[in-house]
Amino acid sequence: MTYAILPKSKDKAGPMARKYDWRTGSNVEATLSVIGGRWKPVILCNLLVGRLRFGELCRNMPNATQRMITLQLRELEADGVIQRHVYAEVPPRVEYELTDFGRSLAPVLSVMREWGIAFKKRRLSETENAASTL
Repeated sequence: MTYAILPKSKDKAGPMARKYDWRTGSNVEATLSVIGGRWKPVILCNLLVGRLRFGELCRNMPNATQRMITLQLRELEADGVIQRHVYAEVPPRVEYELTDFGRSLAPVLSVMREWGIAFKKRRLSETENAASTL
């Protein structure tokens, strides 16, 4: 099983393309190699509503640095999940949107969101119960 982040390269796969052995890796591993990480699913959920500018993505994710968002966007673009649109304007305008392939992740992201809601409710309940027993 091979999974590693490679250093920057000038090939068409993108600046931070990951090496993954598609012949021996599991299907879950293949999915996580594309959408794994703290910010990729959040970026993808934001883009489910439609095309967004880079600044809008940054405002929607105040806990992520611009550099981290940029790196995650580059990886998602290299994997064919999102598409980047650059407009020749001053100041430059860059927008991102899901590709058809990226939109196929909608059910996965929806289930992740629902699980997160249930998890937060559970944690809140546990915290309230612990506080009431003191």
